[in-house]
Amino acid sequence: MDVVPARGLTGPPAAAAPRRTLDGERLIQVFSRLVEPIGRALPTSSEVVLHDLSLLPNSIVAVFGDVTGRRVGDPSTDLLLEQAVAGFERHDLNYETVLPDGRRMRSSTMIIRDVADNPVAALCINTDVSAWSAVKAIVDAMVSPGPDLPTDPERERSTAAVPHAPQKEVFVRDVDELASYLISTTIGDVGIPVSQMKKEHKVEVVRQLKQRGLFLLREAVEMIAESLEVSRFTIYNYVNELADNDE
Repeated sequence: MDVVPARGLTGPPAAAAPRRTLDGERLIQVFSRLVEPIGRALPTSSEVVLHDLSLLPNSIVAVFGDVTGRRVGDPSTDLLLEQAVAGFERHDLNYETVLPDGRRMRSSTMIIRDVADNPVAALCINTDVSAWSAVKAIVDAMVSPGPDLPTDPERERSTAAVPHAPQKEVFVRDVDELASYLISTTIGDVGIPVSQMKKEHKVEVVRQLKQRGLFLLREAVEMIAESLEVSRFTIYNYVNELADNDE
């Protein structure tokens, strides 16, 4: 049964995007002008993207390169939303991700802060390493010992590690696509069809979506409510319940 929202909550229970400061505006202007020269200094398979964190979720303000196909005005990735919820505590450097068409990328996200240490922008570099991976596979095949040649035990031990699963990051062209991805994957992670979910399962979905930054998007409550087959007032109460448990 749906209930009225507790504490008089009438808007999305989300953390706000960082506020723009005077020093932040200056930094946005400076780095916007640097995006193209940085991109030209990198391999042609690279892309440089600048996000204005005060504009989340549609935060892209400058792009050079076409690795992910995004443009100015497009939204952030799911990982940058998670950073927003965590307070942009750190840089994410040199991680791997995979595009929908199977291309492998190596990416870095650097958080730019003003003189008061407020997060202002995110400078992201994405490099398509698919071609280099193919070259490496050819080289490895050429230099690997043949079936009749002795092997180096030390080399075997060093290459026997479990393969690292690429960190997945979603590069979307609109907020609806980002929201749909976050909701569908979170419901999938809980592992129970919505029609069979009990309250605790739906609260867990809301908890994970809050951690993943979905509540930074407009209409987030309505989208979650529709997906979980409850009213938006029920979602408000779930969020209040989670906040009480965190106190």
